Amino acid sequence: MAYARSRRSRGGFDYWPGFVDALSTMLLAIIFLLSVFMLSQYFLSREVTGKDSALVKLNKQIEELTSLLALERSGRADAQSSLTSLMATLEATQKDKERLQGLIDANAANAASSGGAAAAAQQALDAEKQISARAAAQVDVLNQQIAALRRQLAAIEEALNASEQRDKDSQARIADLGSRLNVALAQKVQELARYRSDFFGRLREILGNRPGIRTVGDRFVFESEVLFDTGRAEINPQGRGELDKLASAMADLDREIPPEIPWVMRVDGHTDKRPITGGAYKSNWDLSASRAIAVVQYLVSKGVSPQRLAAAGFGEFQPIDTSDTEDALRRNRRIELKLTDR
Repeated sequence: MAYARSRRSRGGFDYWPGFVDALSTMLLAIIFLLSVFMLSQYFLSREVTGKDSALVKLNKQIEELTSLLALERSGRADAQSSLTSLMATLEATQKDKERLQGLIDANAANAASSGGAAAAAQQALDAEKQISARAAAQVDVLNQQIAALRRQLAAIEEALNASEQRDKDSQARIADLGSRLNVALAQKVQELARYRSDFFGRLREILGNRPGIRTVGDRFVFESEVLFDTGRAEINPQGRGELDKLASAMADLDREIPPEIPWVMRVDGHTDKRPITGGAYKSNWDLSASRAIAVVQYLVSKGVSPQRLAAAGFGEFQPIDTSDTEDALRRNRRIELKLTDR
């Protein structure tokens, strides 16, 4: 403490501990905000997955209920057919009963002489009455079965309506989640577009307005002669100087873009349409791919993360000028840089 007092007495008040505390507090706040964002993304993805599983289960339940409803309707149709048959039998029995009653009335006057026939008719009538009673009993049983089937159908329809309502609610929630995800993705795309615009603007300032380097739409273009000698894929000294500037700008960009935004710098190689004869490369496609890979490897050697780079070769198949002039051929021989999402 005596040493500290002597330091304060010699050099004035020491602000360094307060500055360290402020930086530590700011770092903890940033880490807390990033943790909250990652947790919200995790729970949102879990909720979407859970809703998909619930929707699959609901669809299976609807299919099972539909099968049960079809079986119940088939049983109802069979019961209705049996009831129709029994009603027809009952009607025929009633007609036979009326016919026998008419015979009894016609033979009532001759009861003494035809007593045996009347007794036989009475027995037949009693038999018909028994048949009619059994038919009526069967009709009652069928009516009870039909009533039970109707109650079952009502319960099944109610369950189907409830299931359809749950399905609609689930679909609405899934649609809402999809809309929220689309909005989040659109925001990230817009944010990446803003970083792309800032990056290319800064790159134009660094590289200047020299011939052979230009911006075309959302791409930064190097003419091949700026980086490579004719027919070769080894970067020349002049090209290494230009790529050093590019690597420095990409390092700044990697620090500025938030880590939750997935991005990659794609390096595309292009050639003119004149065929290659001899040499180390079999075709323009081979040469364009080798040049793109050479640029990527050089940027990696300068500290750019390989996870932020991709190489592609297009040969002569995507020209920006289709004429046959020497200037058009020169413009088609190029290396393009495009900042895009993964």
